[in-house]
Amino acid sequence: METHTFFIQLLVILLTARLLAEIAVRINIPAVIGELLAGIILGPSLLGYLQPNEVIRLLAEIGIILLLFSVGLETDVRRIIRTGQKSFIVALMGFFAPFMLGFMASYWLFELSLLVSLFIGGTLTATSIGITVRVLSDVNRQNEPEGQIVLGAAVLDDLLGVVLLALLYEFSIGGGVSLLNASKVLVFLTLFFLLAPIAARLISVVIRHFEQVKQLPGLIPTAIVSLVLFFAWLAHAVGAPELLGGFAAGLALSRRFFLPFGIALHTDHVFSQRISDQMRPIIQLFTPIFFVMIGLSLNLREIDWSSSYIWSFSLVFFVIAVVGKFTGAILIKEIWPKRILIGLSMMPRGEVGLIFAELGHISGIFNNEIHAGMIIVIALTTLLAPVSIRGFYCRNRERFD
Repeated sequence: METHTFFIQLLVILLTARLLAEIAVRINIPAVIGELLAGIILGPSLLGYLQPNEVIRLLAEIGIILLLFSVGLETDVRRIIRTGQKSFIVALMGFFAPFMLGFMASYWLFELSLLVSLFIGGTLTATSIGITVRVLSDVNRQNEPEGQIVLGAAVLDDLLGVVLLALLYEFSIGGGVSLLNASKVLVFLTLFFLLAPIAARLISVVIRHFEQVKQLPGLIPTAIVSLVLFFAWLAHAVGAPELLGGFAAGLALSRRFFLPFGIALHTDHVFSQRISDQMRPIIQLFTPIFFVMIGLSLNLREIDWSSSYIWSFSLVFFVIAVVGKFTGAILIKEIWPKRILIGLSMMPRGEVGLIFAELGHISGIFNNEIHAGMIIVIALTTLLAPVSIRGFYCRNRERFD
């Protein structure tokens, strides 16, 4: 590709993603839907102006690594302990129920292969913390008991999702399911999550020291991006997805991170906030490219929309995606309005589900039709959750008091 051609394409990607994300937010739709729509409009599905290429894919990879860094940075693992047993029930049932139901429907109902069925189940597991936090904040429930249960469950969901993602990644590059490869990945992950936070903590001390005596501005973004990229490389070196490194780096630098076995790593709250503030513009620049890239990867023209398969496929997994997340909420001891609000809050898949779907697509496990079906399911859960939560809370406000 000519350099000037790439520049104009990148310009169009950034401006279109920003414009549609802004419109989406103004009409109370998550920004990620606008960015995904930008890729669909610019790509082969509609205008055909852009095609996925290696340069855009590379920028998208950087974007998703930085996005997971921000998720890890905001993760409060101790929230799970504070919310106790209820968060564990909501998280574990909300993780395993959609995974098992999705797997069984794929394998037995649609007669797909074992690996494809595992990826479909995995795509249905995670909850988007960003969307959930935003919506609960809008209705002023984020600090209430049900809000804390949801946030604690979403944190645990993310941790389980990263482990599952690493396993599925290993299966995809290994050509199939292998207990030996799974055991290897779990050992590597355990070592990674034990050692990476210690290394990140030591590096953060060095960064904080030099930040106090620096002569030039911009040390924190440069050092943190370098740290995230190093962990991404390290994750690949131990056989896990590169994006796992971004998540681990963020988790290691989070304000209230603690190691297993109760060994606390007390970080400087002010320094951690400065990291978050100075990294936010970089993350906001790169992450839209990832979601645009997903839209570009879709070719909706190749799908036979008159076929009943795509509609039945999407409907079945949408129902599973919703029912699976309500399973844990139903089992806990709370009044029914709070159980329903918790179930609705766990429903949006957002960027986390898109990561699974895109990994399945780029590894050749999802064909175009299955990929499109998964995107439809993710988009529906992401769109319907904010509307449903607001509507349900407004109609039942007095029952929460």
